[in-house]
Amino acid sequence: MIRVLAVDDHEIVRDGIARLVGTQSDMELIAEASDGREAIEQFRKHHPDVTLMDLQMPNLCGIDAINAIRAEFPEARIVVLTTYAGDVQVKRALQAGAHGYLLKGSLRKELLETIRAVHGGQKRLTPEIAAELAEHAMDSALTPREISVLKLIVGGNSNKDIAAQLHLTEESVKGYVKNILLKLDANDRTHAVTIGLKRGIIDLK
Repeated sequence: MIRVLAVDDHEIVRDGIARLVGTQSDMELIAEASDGREAIEQFRKHHPDVTLMDLQMPNLCGIDAINAIRAEFPEARIVVLTTYAGDVQVKRALQAGAHGYLLKGSLRKELLETIRAVHGGQKRLTPEIAAELAEHAMDSALTPREISVLKLIVGGNSNKDIAAQLHLTEESVKGYVKNILLKLDANDRTHAVTIGLKRGIIDLK
């Protein structure tokens, strides 16, 4: 039997996974968790074969939970199950040690096949996710400072406000904004924010 741990802050998603897994003769749902911290506790307690992990959760996000679990249990096999298809978010999950990345909209058959594949030692990305990664493979990544500036742009801050908050000159901020627009191929600040959210470079936390 493939022993599965489901981690999601929405009970309705966990219920859906439980029903789906429950129809299979070769797998069982052994535990559930509603946030990253609980996921680590449940993993320690049950040592599941495959963990299904949401990304955006309270207390501790999915990426941090994956890092923590894999640091303690390097053999852990984790599949990200999320609504976020952004390439930067996918890269973070894979770098943290995820073996699969699925969108919640592509559940049912794909989920069951992915659980079996990952349990068998394979890595799985849906074609949509693979295409998203390929599209931005050659893009220049934003620096940590540029990401900080972009996050403050999301909050509606002017260059002057951003300069004050990051202890920079206004000219420096203008330079960072120019680089951000260039790297994201954005027309303006609003477009840059839209791209940043879509690709998972920033979120609205």
